[in-house]
Amino acid sequence: MPDSRTMPAKITKSDSEWRKELTPMQYAVLREKATEQPFSGEYEHERRTGTYVCAGCGQTLFESDAKFDSGCGWPSFTAPAVKSHIDEEHDTSHGMIRTEVLCSRCSGHLGHVFNDGPGPTGLRYCINSAAVKLEPK
Repeated sequence: MPDSRTMPAKITKSDSEWRKELTPMQYAVLREKATEQPFSGEYEHERRTGTYVCAGCGQTLFESDAKFDSGCGWPSFTAPAVKSHIDEEHDTSHGMIRTEVLCSRCSGHLGHVFNDGPGPTGLRYCINSAAVKLEPK
């Protein structure tokens, strides 16, 4: 497991560099803060064990043992694999008050976190499939 005390180097790229490296959906989600349609993402019903990493930079974000079926239409997790790998920002877009979740390394938009998840954290990290890649174990 990565050392949570070590802060990975920030990754900064131009829009053209990101567009070359990401699929159109990955770019829309990670760089433009778009959201996949509910129940349409690749990992919504994924059951394999492994580590979910950022689709933009490969940083470890979530472990499969923290994944649960919330019924919301997006992959949901109770906690990040390493807390320092996730940044949170206040989001008032679309007439809602939410907490946005971002990759701390590349600042890619991942989704949002809500206080209606199961124990032990009570959190639901609602994450776009396009923002992550599963590295199966």
